[in-house]
Amino acid sequence: MNCYVCKSRLMSRETTFMVDLEPCMVIVKNVPSFVCIQCGHISYSDVVAKRLAALVETVKDSAASVLVLDYLKQVA
Repeated sequence: MNCYVCKSRLMSRETTFMVDLEPCMVIVKNVPSFVCIQCGHISYSDVVAKRLAALVETVKDSAASVLVLDYLKQVA
């Protein structure tokens, strides 16, 4: 698989996903990702992207200023 930005090779790695939802910030740790070895661009599989969207949607109204979740514990 190649990077959408620079076309270099992607490496599987766990990363941290962050989204600012005003007035709160949601941080999801240990997200399975693809990281470009050249430019560092992070991308997700369709399944992971859909799960992240659903996870954020579920917690966005109940979040404090900052909410930190562990992806692996949430989808297990």
